[in-house]
Amino acid sequence: MRYAVLATDYDGTLATQGHVDAPTLAALEKVRQSGRKLILVSGRHLPDLQSVFSRLDLFDRAVLENGALLYTPETKQERLLCEPPPRNLQEALRKRSVPFSAGRGILATWEPNQTAVLEAIHDLGLDLQVIFNKGAVMVLPSGINKASGLKAALNELSLSFHNVVGIGDAENDHAFLAVCECGVAVANALPSLKDRADIVTAGDHGAGVVEIANQLLDDDLARYDARLSRHSISLGTRADKSGEEVRISPSRNSILVAGPSASGKSTAVSGIVEQLAKQGYQFCLIDPEGDYEGFAGALSFGTAKEKPDIKAISQALADPDENLIINLLAVPVGERPNIFAGMLPVIMDQRFRTARPHWLIIDEAHHLLPRSWSSVDGTLPRSLGGTILITVHPDRISEAALARVDVVIATGESAIESLRVFARMRQMNEPPQPSPGAPQSGQALIWFAGQSPPLLVVTPKAD
Repeated sequence: MRYAVLATDYDGTLATQGHVDAPTLAALEKVRQSGRKLILVSGRHLPDLQSVFSRLDLFDRAVLENGALLYTPETKQERLLCEPPPRNLQEALRKRSVPFSAGRGILATWEPNQTAVLEAIHDLGLDLQVIFNKGAVMVLPSGINKASGLKAALNELSLSFHNVVGIGDAENDHAFLAVCECGVAVANALPSLKDRADIVTAGDHGAGVVEIANQLLDDDLARYDARLSRHSISLGTRADKSGEEVRISPSRNSILVAGPSASGKSTAVSGIVEQLAKQGYQFCLIDPEGDYEGFAGALSFGTAKEKPDIKAISQALADPDENLIINLLAVPVGERPNIFAGMLPVIMDQRFRTARPHWLIIDEAHHLLPRSWSSVDGTLPRSLGGTILITVHPDRISEAALARVDVVIATGESAIESLRVFARMRQMNEPPQPSPGAPQSGQALIWFAGQSPPLLVVTPKAD
């Protein structure tokens, strides 16, 4: 599952003239029943919203006051995410006869009062921002918006922006949709929001939400993967005159990296891992030989003398902002498959609940997922998207694991033979010999299994 969260604006998106119809509520119920989380993201004050909407119980969290307040419907707990509206600003606006309402963290009025509001903020020397929303003028502390409020909600739920599909319609939804893995504008949204959204629905208001909800349940929005190029991962640039980048989805693919020692496997993988880290995708790298020790931006578990602690690994995985490298050097080679077998259910359970870690990277996969390991088929999920298997011997990897691979990166002089071994293991037609031949240093052959001839690429290098 790529999208574990559906986050939606209220007015103009979920609701039409403040009312949410029965089909929209039914669609939200189905999303919730699928195990996904629902987050409401609105500029409204809590009492105001409660007066028009009785089904806040459908949502796991509600981000209100344009990011200033976080509300948990189940417990009715309110959490203020910023300082309250300054009293001196409220007094200054009263003196200017500006009508306004003050919430827990937001101060709101209507156009054309923005000039008076800006003058008052300037005269008082306050560090505040003004946000517009279809005629509304909202005043908040700098840095507070729907995106920051959504981040607070996701932190409480141990979830990531990369697993959120967000839906909105107006000016104050720009920041919110930009941080979501998939940003959706309903058909009635402002043109500026439609221009920046990944998807624009055919339906307006609640009908647009129902449309996305149904597609989410049908195929996890896989039909839109090609549109989400802003998140794609580069596997390298073609070595021919075109120089085109070869890119993949950051969540759906299972990759096999095969080649002899010192052929560039680690370099190719490091280039991919660095991209994942920069984009904020959580990865968990199983490192049997300590080859990735000291990788920047990741927590290390296990050393050359100490075995990794599975409980500590589980606790670290709960934080979407932490990457993990698990060093198995202290584990005898013969025991590593069993140690890994104990870790894998923990990692897969975390993935089932939170769609994280986004990437599981397994070095020396022929040791950890050997052909002799008969129980592996029952341990691995049907789809192994977001996985990299690294090996010197693809023919020694479990057939069940290889069956889930859809992209092969082969390095070294024997690269084409690695591809052919994989093809034979999968009972596919063997790929043809590419021109100009075997990859040189810093290059690799990339084959989208069974689909096209291999591509010779220059692999990305880690900084």
